[in-house]
Amino acid sequence: MEGILPLYKPAGLTSHDCVFRLRKILKTKKVGHTGTLDPDVTGVLPICIGKATKVAEYITDAGKAYLGEVTIGSSTTTEDASGEVVERKAVNRVIARNEILQVLQTLTGDIEQTPPMYSAVKVGGVRLYEYARKGIEVERPTRVVSIYSIDLLDEREQFEGETISFRFKVTCSKGTYIRTLAVMIGEILGYPAHMSYLQRIQSASFTLEDCLTFEDIERHMEEGTISNVLRPLETALSHLPKFLINDKVAEKVKNGALLETPEYLKIINGPIIAETDDGTALAIYAKHPNKPNLLKPVKVLRNEI
Repeated sequence: MEGILPLYKPAGLTSHDCVFRLRKILKTKKVGHTGTLDPDVTGVLPICIGKATKVAEYITDAGKAYLGEVTIGSSTTTEDASGEVVERKAVNRVIARNEILQVLQTLTGDIEQTPPMYSAVKVGGVRLYEYARKGIEVERPTRVVSIYSIDLLDEREQFEGETISFRFKVTCSKGTYIRTLAVMIGEILGYPAHMSYLQRIQSASFTLEDCLTFEDIERHMEEGTISNVLRPLETALSHLPKFLINDKVAEKVKNGALLETPEYLKIINGPIIAETDDGTALAIYAKHPNKPNLLKPVKVLRNEI
């Protein structure tokens, strides 16, 4: 069994829980997820099976899109609705739509974020949430993430009440914490805030419309049609530049040969897919560190042609 299953992750399960359950349903051990989603978060979680586990990191590294909701007026230990409230401050003024739009504009582009204590980021070899559960506060590394766009999904011209909630759609780079983004929105407006809802609606090229539920997958296994819904591993690489190769070069690629860099790929700094005319991805290449005109194999995906 080989391919990618775009899973609709339900609330209440960790990404690892999903992998564990799918190993049992699919009766195979070689299953991996493509990026941690918190238990409360639902939505797109591409699952890699068999040889497709080799390309999991390229889905993880690709852009993501989320539908989120921020609640202004209270903050929590976890920065989302599952945590204990640590601060309340009633919203004592009317917030105009334009003010919120300006805040979202301010947070678009490259921004600095400090990961929440309840997160899987490692400090000193220990995950932050392990420190947090013991009540230990540690210094966290600030990092730069990219917010490509934030759209306000609320038609109101004025927002008022002791607490205010509104939804937004965000497209962003890997490593972005939408929980922290919600807190940052509140901070700029002058109030404590937390993320009260989150759904991932896209991961790399996979969207909600592509997703299957656990029940769908179980049904396909029972009917013997699971191969019909497995996406080829090439779909995980569709956003990356391609190096089209002929049969003669393909023979070298499967043995991990260096390749001369074609002119149109010399400006590329990231991974490049060596692909045959029929769209089969054979290997992932990158610029050679010491030989500027050559490409070096990073991963051979298929040894057979």
